[in-house]
Amino acid sequence: MPESALKTRGTALVAAQLALIALLGVAAAPAFLQGQASFAAWAMAALGAALGLWALASNRPGNFNIRPLPRQGGQLIRSGPYRHVRHPMYTAVIACGTACALALLSAWSVVVLLVLTGVLVVKASVEEQAMVRVHPDYADYQAHTRRFVPGIY
Repeated sequence: MPESALKTRGTALVAAQLALIALLGVAAAPAFLQGQASFAAWAMAALGAALGLWALASNRPGNFNIRPLPRQGGQLIRSGPYRHVRHPMYTAVIACGTACALALLSAWSVVVLLVLTGVLVVKASVEEQAMVRVHPDYADYQAHTRRFVPGIY
């Protein structure tokens, strides 16, 4: 696939991701702000936030990219949460989306969470195809590190 098509696909995936996150977040905010969210929702939100911050702290400045394309001159990170999963930021987003669905307890929020997860699976696949081309040892990293959940997926 040409580079321009990859950039366009990446931009579309990011737009979908951000729209779905906003939809869940805006809908769930009142439950959190009014103290109606369950302990499970708060715990999942805290887990997602902590994982996201850990991933950002483990990635060197300028290396992180919201698009599923590696930055020019970027490094393959294998420390911090990247030692356990290849996409800790996506896992953090899924955890926070799950927190919103738990706060809302509605069928539509579960559907939105499933669509968001699907977008992130596609985005991870696109990113991994590019990472294999850019980083020669990415295939080995892929073979030994799960995508989103340590030891499971």
